[in-house]
Amino acid sequence: MDSTDIQLLMLIEKNSRMDTKELAVLLGMEQSDVTSRLTRMKEEGIICGYHTMIDWDRTNVEQVTALIEVRVTPQRGEGYDHVAERIYRYPEVNSVYLISGAYDLLVTLEGKTLKEVSSFVSSKLSTLDSVISTTTHFILKRYKDHGTVMERREPDKREMVSP
Repeated sequence: MDSTDIQLLMLIEKNSRMDTKELAVLLGMEQSDVTSRLTRMKEEGIICGYHTMIDWDRTNVEQVTALIEVRVTPQRGEGYDHVAERIYRYPEVNSVYLISGAYDLLVTLEGKTLKEVSSFVSSKLSTLDSVISTTTHFILKRYKDHGTVMERREPDKREMVSP
C-alpha cells in the first residue's frame, strides 16, 4: 500500500459520498486509477463498507446506546476470537472490540429502551459460558462521533455586564 492509497482511504473515511472524479482531482490522478484502487482495496478487504452517520437525537426515534465491558475466559486454542464471534453474531450488537485493561471486550449495541438493553445483557450476554462479568454504560449525549461534531453550540449572544 502506497501513500496515495492511504490518502485515498483518509478522504473516503471522512466523506464516503465523494465521487471518483472529485477524489481524482484532490489526489492529482486519473479517475480510472482511483476506481481501480478502490476496487482493489474492496477486494482485499481493506474497505469493509460505507456508513451514513445520523444524529438520531434530532429525530423522533427513541433509542438507547450502550457500551458494555465484558470480562471473559478465553477459549483454549482460540483465545478471545471464539467468544467475540459468538457475541457479534447477535443482531442487536453493533460492534465488538478486544481491549486492554480490566475488561477483555467492549460491546456496543442499540435498543429502544433501557429495559431492552438490560434484557439483552441479562438473558443473552451474561449467560454465555465464557462471560465472567459485565459492566454496562449508557450514552447520555454524543458530542463527537467518528470524528464528526454532533451538536454545535450557538455562540452566546447575551451582552456582557460588568460592575
